[in-house]
Amino acid sequence: MQKDTTIVIAAAAALVGAVIAARACAGRDEAAIPPSRASTAPLPGPVASAPTPRRSPAPARSAAAIPDRDGAADGKVVFFSAWGGAHKDQLGRERPEEGNPMGPMSLAHDARGKVYVLDQVNGRVVRRGPDGALEATSEVKLRAAQDVAVGKDGSMAVLDRLGDKAIALYDPAGALRGQLPLEGQGVTEPGFVTGVFVDGADVYVEREHGPLVKVGDVHGTPADPRSEIPGRPSRDGLSFLNAGLVDAPAGRAYVSSIDRASGQHRFTRELRLAAQIHGILLLDSDQAGTIYLAAALHEEPHKDWVLLQCLEPLHGAPLGSAVLPANTMPEETFRDLTVLDGGGVIYAHRASDGVTYRRYDCGE
Repeated sequence: MQKDTTIVIAAAAALVGAVIAARACAGRDEAAIPPSRASTAPLPGPVASAPTPRRSPAPARSAAAIPDRDGAADGKVVFFSAWGGAHKDQLGRERPEEGNPMGPMSLAHDARGKVYVLDQVNGRVVRRGPDGALEATSEVKLRAAQDVAVGKDGSMAVLDRLGDKAIALYDPAGALRGQLPLEGQGVTEPGFVTGVFVDGADVYVEREHGPLVKVGDVHGTPADPRSEIPGRPSRDGLSFLNAGLVDAPAGRAYVSSIDRASGQHRFTRELRLAAQIHGILLLDSDQAGTIYLAAALHEEPHKDWVLLQCLEPLHGAPLGSAVLPANTMPEETFRDLTVLDGGGVIYAHRASDGVTYRRYDCGE
């Protein structure tokens, strides 16, 4: 995910957990990190940041080896879309002489495994079946659509934080239901919104990769008053999730979990990855609650790759990982990965001829 948005990462206290060593090195317990050492540097892409934990979690002692960065998995091809726009199965790409190049901005899926691709350049959302077959397109008239979220029933919420500064809502058939304004209680500057999320029938926006603000529901009813939750809701309904950087040049990041029922801090696990972190590309969970974190990594002189890491939901113990090829095309995008309900991710990998959507699982 490459984008220009300004992101502020909240400092996290008492970052504790098993350290995930580079490649096949064994992990070790990490002492709590003082808040003054937590990174506040900007990150690219929609990344959730962790609030200050309410207590220090007990050290987690399990660790997982990181796959060889040179052994990126091929993944299973779900579908391919060529660049263009004359056909519904093509995706738009724009490379102006002045301004940022743009491609398909985001992707999401529904409970039936259908994949939704936000094709901003062509002003539409393209829907494909679980087998990758083209099913339908829905027109999007927002000036600068950047993110899409899908409810369990197939209703869509499309975010425009820069142009219309609103969320457009569509029914499962793709018909426009209405819009929800972004600006209001909890959102004073729409440009600082870092994603749109649907939880049940509720529609949330994420503020600077921190708390989520409820702005309404999928039927277009505004929230009055607006409320907040402390992180991204896990799909099993048990947790709120956050992630951020501790030390990007050193490859140190963290994932934090809050118990949804009690509001108490469950764990914060520090991850030591194999190289410098350019950005966190994914923080989400599947229906079983397994946590998925993906980070764009870089090693001098010219090695770039994406590391996908899976964590157990209640303690954050590593379950497996996979190395994915990096996106090196110049097009600006907002979200390149989505987690499937049954596990695994769909990853949009851009190339000169188009975009290949592949499925990956931790452990590949």
